[in-house]
This record gives sequence, structure tokens and C-alpha cells, in this order.
Amino acid sequence: MKVLLSVFDKSGIENLGTRLFTGGAQLISTGGTYKTLTDNKLDVTQVAEITGFPEMLDGRVKTLHPNIHGGILANRNIPAHLEELKQMKIDPIDVVVVNLYPFSDTINKPDCSLDEALENIDIGGPTMIRAAAKNFKSVAVIVDPEDYDWVATKLLNSDLNLTDRKFLAAKAFKHVSEYDRTINLYLSTKDNDIETLPQDITLNVSKIENLRYGENPHQKAGLYAITNPASTGLAGAKQIHGKELSFNNIMDADAAWKTVNEFHEPTVSIVKHGNSCGLCTNQNLSEAYKRAFEGDATSAFGGIVGTNSIVTTEMAELMNEIFYEVLVAPGYEDGALEILQKKRNLRILVANHQPITDTLENYDYRVITGGFLIQNQDFLIEDATKWKTVTRREPNEAEYEDLMFAWKAAKHIKSNAIVFAKDKTLTGMGAGQPNRVVSVHLSQRVAGLKAPGSVLASDAFFPFPDNIELASEAGITAIIQPGGSIRDEEVINAANQHNIAMVFTKTRHFKH
Repeated sequence: MKVLLSVFDKSGIENLGTRLFTGGAQLISTGGTYKTLTDNKLDVTQVAEITGFPEMLDGRVKTLHPNIHGGILANRNIPAHLEELKQMKIDPIDVVVVNLYPFSDTINKPDCSLDEALENIDIGGPTMIRAAAKNFKSVAVIVDPEDYDWVATKLLNSDLNLTDRKFLAAKAFKHVSEYDRTINLYLSTKDNDIETLPQDITLNVSKIENLRYGENPHQKAGLYAITNPASTGLAGAKQIHGKELSFNNIMDADAAWKTVNEFHEPTVSIVKHGNSCGLCTNQNLSEAYKRAFEGDATSAFGGIVGTNSIVTTEMAELMNEIFYEVLVAPGYEDGALEILQKKRNLRILVANHQPITDTLENYDYRVITGGFLIQNQDFLIEDATKWKTVTRREPNEAEYEDLMFAWKAAKHIKSNAIVFAKDKTLTGMGAGQPNRVVSVHLSQRVAGLKAPGSVLASDAFFPFPDNIELASEAGITAIIQPGGSIRDEEVINAANQHNIAMVFTKTRHFKH
């Protein structure tokens, strides 16, 4: 049995080489892999001895030779292939162990140049992988160190069957496909404006886990990641307690996580059906949780809680009496975990902050019949100095802080979104209504006695002054909205009549 080994990731390669060599295999290798194996006292043949040709062009050419690829590609079930190998004095290669240069790691370095990126595009490796995977009936191809142990055992027992070989070949083609996709995306977007979407997008996704069910129990569902392993956002979250997650759990947890990461101060969001029913920012995390819960205590039951801060023991004690489905945070104090893990049905997640970048992983994908809609995430960081007060009365300092809070909150609530807020706390919310004035009604009803003295944020302009009339009846003192309606003047006049301060942002934040 001849085994060709050429790997960048050398995890476990010594053990694999030792097992196969001890079992009677002839080892063939290149460069760094050759040194690693020989340092472990293994007898290894250099590729140059097989090809009769030295490595050249700084290692760009070393395995691209008929003596290598003829040995890999010959179909053992075709006598003419074997006869041709014999005439050419080429030995068959039975096992190919290859993984590729770290192109993704290279281009993610902040100082990576185009020349450095190009030097880390592997040529010989993908060629050998594809050749072996094409000929998987005759050649075993291994690209993942996780497969070394079981494959070695089966090879040494002459027990590697066709199903095993097909599995390894499929994994190999996926490995090369992901590699090529990364290069394609880099070359397509490197010099482009960040706001220009690539002409073509190739997605390679990997299943992380099966979910309990989809939106409804009769629907199957799974969690997939665009990068493998996933490292950021909800796809990269680690579950440290509780039963399996469902589709809806993850959707709501993602909504909570995105919302709290909009804020720099300690923030708590309580989400139901994709919208925050409770939200508060406060220097004291426990106070933020308490106010978020009190914002709509009825809806909070059975909700999803997210925070951008380490969960304290005090916050955990406050949460202890309420049933929640999921809690997601960047971390937990030991005392907090001790309390929370007593709640058998609470799923506890640890997540890393989602970076604000327009990358393949961060695009917003929406599935439609037969395709996708793709857009940049709504990551716009607005300059509040460019906002304009359009009414006679300017908002006071407290109102202005609440307007900024409410504006961020409205961005994460489904349109037509109306948010009531006071003391950096959500007091009322209306979402997903086809008529904006209905959302104002809903916000007023939820806020109840908390409405007077609140400010209001609207994710899009008010088409009619009736919204302002209703806001005034609720006790709203200041409003923030994009502006841009043909009836802006009527809306502003209504605000002036009721002594409501109004700020235009000139930016819309629809969330469908």
C-alpha cells in the first residue's frame, strides 16, 4: 500500500504515518510533512524521488507530475490502465492524505497583501484531492484529521468499503469547494466598494445540529452555518444547559442578540415572536433586566432573554421566578450559572459578539420561492449630529437620550414599528401592522399608565397627522422619525399644536 501525505494542518499526522508505516505501508511525502514524519523516525520517500524532478518555482511545482497523478488516477478495474502504468514504470498510489494552505486565515490578517494572498492559493493540493476523489473506488482520500483514526483502522484491516470511500470523496470535494469559494469571494470583492454585492455568491453551509422541529412540530429543521466551524452570532453560540433548541427558539434568540448588541451600555432584551416586548439600557444590569421585564410582564412569560453583558448572580436571582425558554449572553458568573442551571427547561447559550462587517457570513439572506433575496445587514451607524429638529420645541436632554434609545430599538422591531420609551426603557410597542396608526394604538395599549412622558420612535415616516394626534392623547412628549412624507408639513404642524418635539433622521429602518 502506497500512501501520499502532504498536509498543511499536521494535527495527528505523526500518529497516522506511524500506524500505516508499522502496518507495512510505503510513505511518500513533500516538504514540511516529510520533515515531520522523518523527525518521528519514519522511513519516507520524497516526492522528488518519485517524479525524478526537484521542486521548483519556490515550491509551486512539486506534485504536478504524471508519476504522481498517473498513480492516483489509474482505475484498478481497467486492465489497460494497469498495463499502461507498468509500461511507464509508475506505481499505483492507494491513499492520498492532503489538506490545504490556510487561505482564509491569510486573507483575514489586517495587513495581508494581494501577493501574499496569491502565494497561499494551493494548486498541487486541490489537484491531488480532486484526482483521488474522482477515483475513490480505487484510492482513499483523507482531508480531515478527524478521520485519521477510523480510516487507518479500516485500511489496516482491509475493511475500507465502497460506502466509506464514497463518504471520504464527498468530504474531499466539499473541502476543495469551500476553498475555491473563499478564493472566489476574495478576488470578486477585494477592490470593490463595500456596498457592492458580489455578482455571484456560492454558499457552502455545514449542518451544526438537528433541531427539535421547525416553526411547527410537523416541520423538520436544522441549524446550518456558512462558516465551519461557526464562530460568531447565534450560529456560533454554545449551548451549556437545557434541552434541544427549536427553530423558533433560535429565531427569537437571534433577534434578542442582535438587539442588545446595538447598545454599548448593559442592555437586556426580552423577545416574543421576533420582537422585543421588553428592552432596557442601564448601567446596572439587574436594573436593566427588572425594567425590561416590567415593560410587558405578561408577554415576557415564556420569552427569550438576551443581554450584551456577563449575567450576574443578582440578575439570575431576579430571573429565577419567571419561565423563560432561552437566555443568551456573552458569559455568566459562576453564581449565576448555579442558579440558572436549576431551571431544567431553560436553554442557556454563550455567544460571541457579531462583528459589524459586510462579509458573506453577515449578509441578510431571505428565502423566496425558487431563490434568495440578499442584502447588507442594517448595520448603519448614524451620526446624530445630522438629525434635525423640525418643530418649534427642541427635545430636552432626557428626551433626546430616550429618542436615541427608541430609534435603535425600532430598528429591530418589525415594520410598521412604533416604539414608546422612557428612561431608556421600552414602555410600549406596536409591530407588523399594515397600518401605522394601528401600531400607535397597540403601543399605547401596551404602555398603559407608563405612556405619559414617553417618547415615540417610528421606523418610517408618518403619512398622516392622525398618528401625532393619537400620540398626543397617549402623553407622548417627543417623536423621532425619518421624515420624507408629502404631508410632512401637516405632521409637523400637528406636533407643534400639541407641543411635541419632533426630530427627523432622514433614515428609514424597515424590518420585514
